[in-house]
Amino acid sequence: MDSLTRPDDHVIVLFGATGDLAKRMLLPGLYRLAASDLLPARYRIIGSAPAAVALSDEGFRRHVRDAVTEFGTLPPTGAAWDDFEQKLSFAAADADDPAPLVTAIATAEKQIGGMVKRLFHLAVPPPAFPSMIAMLGAANLAERTSIIVEKPFGSDLASAKQLNAAIHAVFDESQIFRIDHFLGKESIDNLLALRFGNGLFEPIWNREHIAYAQIDIPETLSIESRAAFYEDTGAYRDMVVTHLLQVLGFIAMEPPTSLAARPLRDERRKVFEAMRPVDLAHVVRGRYDGYLHEPGVSPTSTTETFVALRVEVDNWRWQGVPFHLRTGKCLAESRRMVTLGFHQPTLRMFDLDTLTRSPSGRNQLVIDFSDPGTIEEVFLAKEPGPTMRLGQAIMVFRYGESFNSANGLAAYERLLLDAMTGDQSLFTDAESIERLWEISAPVLQNPPPLQSYPKGSWGPASIADVAAPYRWHLPAPPR
Repeated sequence: MDSLTRPDDHVIVLFGATGDLAKRMLLPGLYRLAASDLLPARYRIIGSAPAAVALSDEGFRRHVRDAVTEFGTLPPTGAAWDDFEQKLSFAAADADDPAPLVTAIATAEKQIGGMVKRLFHLAVPPPAFPSMIAMLGAANLAERTSIIVEKPFGSDLASAKQLNAAIHAVFDESQIFRIDHFLGKESIDNLLALRFGNGLFEPIWNREHIAYAQIDIPETLSIESRAAFYEDTGAYRDMVVTHLLQVLGFIAMEPPTSLAARPLRDERRKVFEAMRPVDLAHVVRGRYDGYLHEPGVSPTSTTETFVALRVEVDNWRWQGVPFHLRTGKCLAESRRMVTLGFHQPTLRMFDLDTLTRSPSGRNQLVIDFSDPGTIEEVFLAKEPGPTMRLGQAIMVFRYGESFNSANGLAAYERLLLDAMTGDQSLFTDAESIERLWEISAPVLQNPPPLQSYPKGSWGPASIADVAAPYRWHLPAPPR
């Protein structure tokens, strides 16, 4: 959004309102938006779940209060909370019996008055998507409606096409918001501002100057209690298609004609169309030691908890530039980083063997996507003394120290607001999703063998081959 637009009047329906995602993200996020006067002037929020686990209105309000207390950034007190709480209600909905929800929506729309828009958020397991979408269509709830669909958007090309067909049977693409919370981070907007707002960077954002790009999202966490989900998903489906490749689209896209939704999405889609299918020779799959002993994991599991790979964008701007992607569980640190490595000067005036702190002697631009984020410029400078001895120097921009970060919105808050205003800039589309599953087919159909790695490391040692002749930017594994 170039400027703040307050949404039109809305009825917001949260399917899966008693689940973990709603508790941790959606309910606290909606309250923060309400307390910041960013929700519509008139709105109602209806929680929904199957009749077997339905709550009363008062029970739902207590549930929301508990969620905001535990996970919110603002306490549920004062006039802001009193007003928000009165806008909450609950209605059961089963695929074969949507009547309670239909009645609740009609009541809420009558209370608001006038022409009211609807926002449905499907915070439910993906297998439930088709039946719930069909229910909305059968109940004539598709008009004046936007629908948010949570990842994963399928598990391969065939399932993605089936899911898109099910959604398109009821909703137009302009109504569909496939949500990836990574794209709602301030750092994505900051990336666009860094590149397109500065003559210092845009002219060199190409293969003539950039030697390689890396996208790293390591996690220190294990799968914890999510074995049922993770066994069917794995690191590639969970993180690469939905997060890392989406970020790559923003890094590699051509300058859009504007920052409106259509030009931004069109340019990202062109990046995905220019990507070659993943070459298995440049993929490493790993599994942390002890994974097979996690509760709920099959002793014959072939699920990966780590993946590193190289992909290429075969167009004029990026031909020949490798994009190195890495993510996994139980790694040395939790980071979210993009690193651009620049070519070395044509004429080598300095003996890089004299470097004291930079083994590659390569300039880098390092963008940390962790909230609130940093941008580092890594360069070489002369160390004090009588000899021409170079050392690594770093200039750092810290987002939280440079602006009032309290004004920033969390990723889900930003994306919920965008969905209500109809702004699809930071959401992906059907064509892009299907293309990413298409280029991923080699990995999914013939996955490379698993390699073990110790907890607290950076993954299997063979990942150095993926980045060669370059190096991964993150620190060396602890010894």
